[in-house]
Amino acid sequence: MDYLNKNISINLKAIRREKGMSMDAVAEQTGVSKSMLGQIERGEANPTIGTLGKIVSGLRVDLADLTRTPGVDVYAVNREKLIPTKEVAGQYAVYTYFPYEKNRLFEIYAVRIEPGASYVSGAHGQGTNEYIVVHAGELTLEIDNALYQVKKEDAISFGTAVTHTYWNKGSEQLKFIILFVFKQ
Repeated sequence: MDYLNKNISINLKAIRREKGMSMDAVAEQTGVSKSMLGQIERGEANPTIGTLGKIVSGLRVDLADLTRTPGVDVYAVNREKLIPTKEVAGQYAVYTYFPYEKNRLFEIYAVRIEPGASYVSGAHGQGTNEYIVVHAGELTLEIDNALYQVKKEDAISFGTAVTHTYWNKGSEQLKFIILFVFKQ
């Protein structure tokens, strides 16, 4: 399940409970079947924008109320259940753990690059810093035509106002975590 469907799942259940509504009552108010609502709450469905429109209209909430990161003390992310945000089969995959939100000044991603492959990232704008920790393989990072080697369990940080490329020039799969930090 991707982070957006997880947010919708948690938030729909919380909104329904806050309003003291049964699944039957929500189905009646929204025109969305009880079985579909149950699938959404369990994170088993990928609701269309039309279905979400019916839910927000029937419950009289904003779409943002369904999609924002839930206000919970613990928000666990299971990597095995994440769907890649970006992927080129046999080359690389990017997984979003914590996406951008207005009230959060960071994002966290996991990246996997196959041997001999690379991933080009565009500039992220002035005032954005990127922090990388490698946990498998060795990263060759190209920034402004300069190359930096980052070995397993090592880290690097840089301003991301320019395009940069992540290379896996090794013989094993490269895995690393990226933390983007945004200035206010």
